[in-house]
Amino acid sequence: MKQLPPDTVRLLSSSQVITSVLNVVKELMENSLDAGASSIDVKLENYGLDRIEVRDNGVGIKAADAAVMAVRHFTSKICSHEDLESLETYGFRGEALGSICAVAEVAVTTKTEQEDVSTQYTLDLTGNIVSQKPSHLGQGTTVSVAKLFKNLPVRRQYYSSVKKRKEELRKVQELLVAYAIVKPHLRLLLLHNKVVVWQKAKVADDRSALLAALGPAAVANLLPCHHRHEEPEIFLEGFFPKPGSDYSSTSSSGPEKTFIFINNRPVQHKEIMKLLRQHYTAQYADDTARNRYPTLVLKVTVSPSSVDVNLTPDKTQVLLQNKEVVLTALEALLISLYGFRPSPDPSVKNQEAAAAPSEQTDGPHVNGEESVKSDNNDSRLSDTVCQISNTSSSSSVADDWIEASQRCNQATERSSTSESPEKAADDKPPAPDARKEISAEEWSQGTALTDPVSREPLRPVVIHQPSKIAGSDSDAAPSKKPLSAITEKPAALTAYDLISSRAARAPLSPAALFQKETRAQVLRDKPSASLQDISVAVQERWKNLREEERKKYEQKAQKHLEHYDQKARLASAGEPGGSPARSHVQGQKRKAPPSNQQLLDQLFSTQPQRKKKSPAPKPWRPLPCSVAALRLQLQRLSSRQSGAAPRGLRLVNRLASQSAWVILCGQRLMLLNPFRVEEALLFKRLLENNILPAVSLQRPIQLTDGNLGGAEFTRTLCDMQKQSPELNGDVVFSDPRLVANGFKIKLSPGKAKTTLIQYVTAMADCVPFLGTEDLREILTAVLHRKAKTVRECRPLKITNYLQGEAVRLARQLPSGLSRDDVEETVQRMEQQLGESSRTCIHGRPFLHHLLDVPSTDRQAQALVKPLEL
Repeated sequence: MKQLPPDTVRLLSSSQVITSVLNVVKELMENSLDAGASSIDVKLENYGLDRIEVRDNGVGIKAADAAVMAVRHFTSKICSHEDLESLETYGFRGEALGSICAVAEVAVTTKTEQEDVSTQYTLDLTGNIVSQKPSHLGQGTTVSVAKLFKNLPVRRQYYSSVKKRKEELRKVQELLVAYAIVKPHLRLLLLHNKVVVWQKAKVADDRSALLAALGPAAVANLLPCHHRHEEPEIFLEGFFPKPGSDYSSTSSSGPEKTFIFINNRPVQHKEIMKLLRQHYTAQYADDTARNRYPTLVLKVTVSPSSVDVNLTPDKTQVLLQNKEVVLTALEALLISLYGFRPSPDPSVKNQEAAAAPSEQTDGPHVNGEESVKSDNNDSRLSDTVCQISNTSSSSSVADDWIEASQRCNQATERSSTSESPEKAADDKPPAPDARKEISAEEWSQGTALTDPVSREPLRPVVIHQPSKIAGSDSDAAPSKKPLSAITEKPAALTAYDLISSRAARAPLSPAALFQKETRAQVLRDKPSASLQDISVAVQERWKNLREEERKKYEQKAQKHLEHYDQKARLASAGEPGGSPARSHVQGQKRKAPPSNQQLLDQLFSTQPQRKKKSPAPKPWRPLPCSVAALRLQLQRLSSRQSGAAPRGLRLVNRLASQSAWVILCGQRLMLLNPFRVEEALLFKRLLENNILPAVSLQRPIQLTDGNLGGAEFTRTLCDMQKQSPELNGDVVFSDPRLVANGFKIKLSPGKAKTTLIQYVTAMADCVPFLGTEDLREILTAVLHRKAKTVRECRPLKITNYLQGEAVRLARQLPSGLSRDDVEETVQRMEQQLGESSRTCIHGRPFLHHLLDVPSTDRQAQALVKPLEL
């Protein structure tokens, strides 16, 4: 026998811990949660095989701990095995990050609150640091995992199919949903190939987290429930389906929406799942509900010392020390919610009915008469039951039932005495002792407690069944219709029919034609009317329509029907209904793409390829250059122009390859990009002077307080500059802040001569989706920011449009600008932009500093360094 090498041992053990993309994401997320993170971003590339990045805003990793942060069995969670009895973190082994390093390339970027800058560490296969460099990220930790399973080709081959990869992405999303439910204050984001797949914001409570994770449709049928057990201390809480609700909306075919948490850890527990399914599906008689999983959330809180989480590598399965007590408490909660679970065997039913008192606690129970009430009563009862916390132990169960039977006996005796005093005096049974000892045999057989009147054993639940009426059809077995069969023809839901593989407009009825023409008129008369009001108004007008007008619409409908029948006859006769040229165009095949055969021959050719001749070297020659000579020349220039006014920027020369200019600004040599300057100058000129052409609207838009945002905006618009009134009383706004932004607004008198109505009669069509919201932006700038100029009133859409126009115009400039053009550009830059605004539209600077020109010989010699051979 031989000892395995350390690398082989590390790879074998790591491949057991890290088995999938889901394991990597789960381990890194649990590390982030243990670090106190309130925001976690998970980014995947190629379903996580190429790259997995988990970023959080936790406390970060100290620089002293960075050297061993990925070394196996180094952890800050526990110090010894005894710490597992008080474990409050998700991780504790200290082998997750080291195992990931053995099967992928890992880089960790972290920063604590005390550190000034974050540091990126690159790790090797053993988890040791290979290199480190500063980073720009903020507080927290970012773990980047690249080339997962690079040294496990079989494991990587498993994810070769698209179906497997999509299944893994779905599991990652389900993991994030589970943590989103148990951590309401946690913000989560999942991206795949830079596309947002799922996200959740911070919320206040568990119900809001459930709404964000599952949606309002699923949460509407869930009830909040809780249950407490004292010895040992167990607390159950969660959201369960309402009793009697439709199982299609409260269950699914898989267990992905059944969330079980033990001490806030998402786990898979077969016995708990079995118990939940049994009590949920027992309330439905349909066989299809037997195989479904309820949509619910169950949180079990027990002492950390009574849970063993070190069972599987992924920590999704746990061992409970008091498993039977937990299951009993859970069953008591489910019985109080759904009632006793029926069993197909009558003997089993009687045993469960007799054994039910030993499982139930002090909480309220559902008797037999209440169990056969309507669904509404069941839901109200469940609401009441679920909100009461049951706090009793199993030792006092028998006493509780004895006290309940005593109260029942006393109530029965009082009622019988009031009805027949003489009979009650003669036949009064002896009062049983409340504290009589009950044998185990009587208790198990259900004969311990008897009814004082009928002398029959007292049962906690009595199932009442309706008596069958003779001659009724209830005896016959109900016929089951196949779910896939269509029993009725559905109504037509589309306005088009398919005739000869083409969509044809379905014929409209006279009422539909009238509605189509009248809806616009009703909306024009009442712009604030709702859809229901419009439909009612149209129906009223159709009822009150004159006979002559109604005949016109009937004639139009008849023409539509004839045209439709003609198309149908042509299709049935075999004619396509289109021109030969059109059918010929549809029958044409696509042109094949150009062949890449030459490139393929070069790649897969077995013959040795000839090496291409290297291009001839370009002619060159050295030019003498001296910094001292440059300094002397600059001194001469400065002394020559000592009497003149000093200039800010002076051109030196142009770099032909980059279309940039070297300029001198005092004693600094800088690089100037004139095209960025032209962009900024053009954008400034467009903001100030450009007038967007307005195009007349077919239907003017009426302006009201509702679409402008309030009466104050309407008053602001009325106070703006207007032209003189026309002959018909219309007044056109001439304010440049409106006209330059492409709005033509007219003020017209209404039906009442005292009212004036504002209309937008023309708008600029060069800006996409320009509307009344942009007009509201202009009025907001005038009202709140006291904007006086056109530049201050530009809406965001128009500003972005003018930026694009400035870039387009700047790109039309010649690539090689002359010296005179650049000097003019620099002069306009200094006059119009000033010293503060020296960046282009995209935020890039005009000038880049190269070096400072030395003023003394010593500084010049310090710049000239000899070559080190």
